[in-house]
Amino acid sequence: MTNDETLARVRDDGEAAGVTGVVLVAHGGRSVSSEPTTAVQPAVLRMVPLARAIRRALRGTGALVVRPRFRLRGWNGEQALPVHDLSGILDDVGRRFGPVPIVLVGHSMGARAALRVAGHRGVSAVAALAPWLPPGEPVEQLTGRRVLLVHGSADGITRPDDTWAYAERARSVAEVTTVEIRNGDHAMLRRASLWHSIAADFARGAFRLPETAGHANAARRLTIGASNSL
Repeated sequence: MTNDETLARVRDDGEAAGVTGVVLVAHGGRSVSSEPTTAVQPAVLRMVPLARAIRRALRGTGALVVRPRFRLRGWNGEQALPVHDLSGILDDVGRRFGPVPIVLVGHSMGARAALRVAGHRGVSAVAALAPWLPPGEPVEQLTGRRVLLVHGSADGITRPDDTWAYAERARSVAEVTTVEIRNGDHAMLRRASLWHSIAADFARGAFRLPETAGHANAARRLTIGASNSL
């Protein structure tokens, strides 16, 4: 896995020791593709403002926000390549920073991968935005995790109904909050600020940080552990 905002920028000295938590923001892709990812592909670029919003919400807390980039664009069936990529970087985070809490935020294919690796020992919470969740996706790995599932009602790429069905199954093992974004699209361009605010608020809550005036609006409108519509 490559990094657009690399962990290597954090030195293995006092700077690394000052990291209190890590947020990994995982981009989308395609169901099948052997094409390498690049920094300028739309799915990768879409994570730039999302990561920026999360970083702004966590400024001054010691949390590190990273945008890893999958090696290939495709999920590719049983290979599930993004799962292996994310697992590797989670192991790297553990080696670099020790037992700090890790929050995963994924979009589309990246959301599916994030949910798949949520059982990693370092992960405390996972947010799936416009996730790609075909029927039969496992949920047992979510046990004890805090889970957020957000889907736009106008998504024409991935199915909101699949997300809500996944949520019902996941609630048997985890605290699951769902949010329907009314008229929201798959790329999260429509009502983008709301998508960003929800993800940023979730990250703050996952790190047990108090609400702030600049980042509380979306959180105040959500009922945690329930279904919401905004």
